[in-house]
Amino acid sequence: VFAVNGFLRVATALDIGLSTKCIVIPKEMGMCHNIGYSEMRLPNLMGHTSMAEVLLKSTTWQHLVHTDCHPHVRTFLCSLFAPICLDTFIHPCRSMCAAVRDSCAPVLLCQGHPWPASLDCHRFPGDEDMCLAPLARDYKHLHKVLPKPTCQNCPAVEEFFTHKRVLEVFCDSNFAVKVKLSKKRTAFEDQEYNIECQVEFITQGSLLPYETQSMIQQWLLINEKCVERMTPTHRPMVYLLVGNIEEGIILVNQIYRWQRKDSQLTLATQKWRYHKCL
Repeated sequence: VFAVNGFLRVATALDIGLSTKCIVIPKEMGMCHNIGYSEMRLPNLMGHTSMAEVLLKSTTWQHLVHTDCHPHVRTFLCSLFAPICLDTFIHPCRSMCAAVRDSCAPVLLCQGHPWPASLDCHRFPGDEDMCLAPLARDYKHLHKVLPKPTCQNCPAVEEFFTHKRVLEVFCDSNFAVKVKLSKKRTAFEDQEYNIECQVEFITQGSLLPYETQSMIQQWLLINEKCVERMTPTHRPMVYLLVGNIEEGIILVNQIYRWQRKDSQLTLATQKWRYHKCL
């Protein structure tokens, strides 16, 4: 059963003729794995005629997929870059494009890129045609709606502090997450970041540690320029990110550099368990 089945709207389809071929989705296209099919059409719906071109152009979008900016972002992008190998090309519906654009364009903008003209939603068919449509609106009710990370100015990294001052900050915060950041070069000479998160504590609400961890990972992916500032070298760096959840939005307010020789953060996180806030 194809993962796209739930998205399809039935109507007339377009015959693609004999000008295309089926190719196994390569391992380098990680964003289009485990989506319910393993072969794609080439040329694709973006007009790419070679696998080298597909990989080069799709790599810039893999990062957006990891931010999880919309539930259908993978389905939308893979339907264009790696269309399913059927007798007809199945475009995403205009409504799916608009939904993904509205959620993901701010993330792209945060990283300095406008929503591209090549993904103008007017180029896609209306919902009355055969196309990939968004899932039913009750999708949100089936999943726990978590606070969303947002694009924000990168807080300055705190260099000088005492464990008492850190405890005061903890008292005014909803979460503190320890992160280990490192960067590497990809095959396409881009920077790629490895992010490891460990939740030190949660002070408020019904969020579970792994949910908070996931949200902070998303925050770091969205605020890539902040991550860039925190990883000046290829050596792994450890930080404590402290912040609040306000009106369904995650805000990181303080960033502390966690160094081995610095016992103040370790002391603060140990004392927190028994600390009484004023």
